Amino acid sequence: MKDVAEMQENKQPLPLVIFAKIISYVFHPLFIPTYIFFFLMQQVPYEFAGITPWQLKMRLFGLFWLTAFFPAFAVFLLWRLKFSESIFLRTQKERIIPFVITMFFYWWMYYLSRNFTDQPIVLKFFFMGIFISTSVGLVFNNFIKISLHAMAAGGAAMAIILFSYYYQAPFGLFICIALILAGLICTSRLLVSDHTNAEIYYGLLVGAGCQLGAYFFVM
Repeated sequence: MKDVAEMQENKQPLPLVIFAKIISYVFHPLFIPTYIFFFLMQQVPYEFAGITPWQLKMRLFGLFWLTAFFPAFAVFLLWRLKFSESIFLRTQKERIIPFVITMFFYWWMYYLSRNFTDQPIVLKFFFMGIFISTSVGLVFNNFIKISLHAMAAGGAAMAIILFSYYYQAPFGLFICIALILAGLICTSRLLVSDHTNAEIYYGLLVGAGCQLGAYFFVM
């Protein structure tokens, strides 16, 4: 009921607000690592040589479990235990603990990726990049409510660009799609959240910049 009230109060047309909310949910930051892993499964399947299709599906499920379900469940628990007023983490203070929890899981995925020899090596820099961006986001959170959606969108777009560079693969279409989606995600956050333009721009720069830095550091 609260979401409906917010839509009615929004000055934008209701269908546009609904569309923006759908984009925000479908491309939630917690889902991005799973999407990226699935993208690599489809585009560079030879990098998963030596692992059975069932094992690959289980690895995808395990990644979703660690990078999406557990962080989301932690936020739910914080809300139910009254440590936050909403599961949407509307204030900077409410975001501190979820930031730390998510950082732990991203660091763990990076640590695991260093030991797996039957998956793309580019996942090493990708997981390092999202771990660093979350750490930087925690620092920014002390000053502004940096957009987590923008961080994820910028990081994903830069990751696909770097995948194309590393594999020397013609990912032009996918890069265009990633950039368009990043624009849609950021526009959606401006429509249905209280983020400022600066918080969106900083999020994009942090997400993309950390992926680029991780690439040169890890690769």
